[in-house]
Amino acid sequence: SWRFSVVLNLAGSVAPVPAELHATIARRLRAVGQRYTTNRRALVEILAGARQPLAIPDILTSGRGLAQSSVYRNLAALEQAGAVHRIVTSGDFSRYELAEDLTEHHHHLICTTCGDVADFTAPATLEASLGRAMAVVADATGFAPAHHRLDLMGTCTRCA
Repeated sequence: SWRFSVVLNLAGSVAPVPAELHATIARRLRAVGQRYTTNRRALVEILAGARQPLAIPDILTSGRGLAQSSVYRNLAALEQAGAVHRIVTSGDFSRYELAEDLTEHHHHLICTTCGDVADFTAPATLEASLGRAMAVVADATGFAPAHHRLDLMGTCTRCA
């Protein structure tokens, strides 16, 4: 049976977080010699409830009472365990999201002016084209790609 914990996302709506997600992340942390602490669980719930990758200031204003130094340390541990992905932008802050294999395959629109990041899902035809392009590169170089990530850099509507 699925158990859910509930998290309030930054938009103010409630989103369920499957207990299996917590169990998976706990296993990944144990594999790198780390524990799944209360603060790490809170970070996972914040990221799971977000509609886009979050900067540390966004996380700190989530209402969970997390200390900035703790957030940095715990995000690093979650990233090392493969539970969190860090997106480096041209802005002042990196953005964080749950690892793609824990959520769904998607790509990013990154504003080179303000550093904002938005998720987008590519049409199946584009994904197929990317797959073919990866196969061509693999054949030509001997490189064995595991997956792909597409980050579109440009200007968001607010900065345009």
